[in-house]
Formats: sequence, structure tokens, C-alpha cells
Amino acid sequence: MLINDGIIAPAELAAILPPEDRLKKGPVAIVECLQDIPCDPCVSACPRKAISMKEGITDKPHLDPAVCNGCTLCVASCPGLAIFVVNLAHAARAATVTLPYEMLPVPKEGGIVQALDRAGKAICEAKVLKVMKNKKYDRTLTVTIEVPKEQAMNARAIRVAQKGGKA
Repeated sequence: MLINDGIIAPAELAAILPPEDRLKKGPVAIVECLQDIPCDPCVSACPRKAISMKEGITDKPHLDPAVCNGCTLCVASCPGLAIFVVNLAHAARAATVTLPYEMLPVPKEGGIVQALDRAGKAICEAKVLKVMKNKKYDRTLTVTIEVPKEQAMNARAIRVAQKGGKA
């Protein structure tokens, strides 16, 4: 459980996932923020107003998946690095995951990285499709990776190989 070990349990995750039919339609944000903390940059980052906080700034963010178009602007805005955009419609056997990234070295587009699960365990290799830097969010990049479709709901971080080494 998140409260005990900092890792979201499957039961906790199930409550916040967009419906399966929406996940299959194309890119959609997944807001893995489960704590009531005073934070709301994701609300103002969303140009479509798909993210709201019903009870004010200390509420958990709520995503309206029917409104979200997966633009990824919320990903870099989250100081808790808890927002991801998943696209299960990317290809027949592959999906994309856009995630926040604040480490060095910066991954290179076209490169191969290790996709990591929520506990930091390597789960598969991933191809880096896009690396974006938004001036507004200073040091947080958004990185879009391609993973096997069955790992799209697990891949939440990446490990980039050091020069001359493996990822």
C-alpha cells in the first residue's frame, strides 16, 4: 500500500484508472496521486480542464477521462511526478507511456532504455520515442517510451545507460 511502502497497490490503482474502453481509444492521462496534499499545478496545466479538485487544493486530483485528450501538459507540471499518459492504441502489440524525468543522463530519442515499475524494478526494454522540455517546468522533461502493450500500466520510470554501460 502507498501509505506503508510508497508503492501503489493494485486495489488503490484500480480506483483511479480510466475505464478500459477509454484506455483503448487513445492517449489518456493517469493521475496516480492518492494523497490529500496542498498541490494543484495539474489543474491549471490542463487546457481542457480535464483535471479538477472537487474539495479544493488539499483534495486529490480527479481526471475526467472523457475530456482528456492525452496532450501530456500535466505530466511535467506535477511536482510529485505522479501523472503519466498511456496510449494503448499506439500499435497492435505496443503502447506508449509518457512519463516525467528529472535524472541524468537525458535519454536520446531512438535509444533503448530499461522501463521500471513503481518499485523501481526493471520490467522490459523500451524505445525512447520523444523527449520534450517545457521551459515552464524548468528541470522536468517528459519522455515518451514504447513498451509491450502488457507493460503499459506498469512502466512508470526509466533507467538510462551510463556512457559505455547497459541501462
